[in-house]
Amino acid sequence: MTTSAIAVSGLRKAFGDKTVLDGIDLDVPAGTVFSLLGPNGAGKTTTVNILTTLMKADGGTARVAGHDVATDAKAVRAAIGVTGQFAAVDELLTGQENLQLMVDLSQVPVGRGVVTDLLEQFELVESARKPVSTYSGGMKRKLDLAMTLVGNPRIIFLDEPTTGLDPRSRRTMWAIVRDLVADGVTIFLTTQYLDEADQLADQIAVLNQGRLVAQGTPDELKRQIPGTHVRLRFSTVAELDAAARVLTDSTRDDEHWPCGFLEMVGRSRCGPCWTGSMSTRSMPTSSPFTHRTLMTFSSP
Repeated sequence: MTTSAIAVSGLRKAFGDKTVLDGIDLDVPAGTVFSLLGPNGAGKTTTVNILTTLMKADGGTARVAGHDVATDAKAVRAAIGVTGQFAAVDELLTGQENLQLMVDLSQVPVGRGVVTDLLEQFELVESARKPVSTYSGGMKRKLDLAMTLVGNPRIIFLDEPTTGLDPRSRRTMWAIVRDLVADGVTIFLTTQYLDEADQLADQIAVLNQGRLVAQGTPDELKRQIPGTHVRLRFSTVAELDAAARVLTDSTRDDEHWPCGFLEMVGRSRCGPCWTGSMSTRSMPTSSPFTHRTLMTFSSP
């Protein structure tokens, strides 16, 4: 039987007359990635703050690693690691010194050589003795996560860990998360990115205006989304040719030239099925779309 690493029931929180969390229920099995998805202001960070004992809820119950966050906060803190929205690193120190500081402050026994091991794991050996102020955004995020792992927590909260990172740094963070889960760690991930949740999460909950509006596996949620019609319009034959080479599963129709079409049907990341057409047609040089690509979406 799978145990719950995080169990939440009827969680509520308000600031003045603004309700931020309106009775949410969550259950996160141990050793999985749970993604809380939602726009800015949806209540994602508030949820993380409550579950990590940084904030008290107004109502409901929450247990993390089997401990009540309200009555046994110390035990919860001993079991978790937290990486917030912004890298919590000291830029006046080197990367190695930041990690050593976490070792010195840790109340959990830490093995010898953990700093060296983490620098190697996160590919920070070459920059270990450089001030963190010289690090890129991706390097700071990696160091921040490495500092979270000093005490070997089995439950880690990642609050929008890839916001502002370039695509390469995002993929690096994804690989690190997958490695952690493979080692049995539970990840509670908040994000605004659909593709990130789709790539990493075993379960997704969508939070909007303090309420959970959808919950399930990525495939279950995608099956609830209707298909779409996509039309891409190009100004030259060369552009259509280039698109046809990329979309190898498409069928091209040149019979009605100068209106050439590219038809496609298949699976998508954001919905269960999509259909679309790509067309190139001649237009007057005064047309505002002569040098633009136009994309439109509509429900079938």
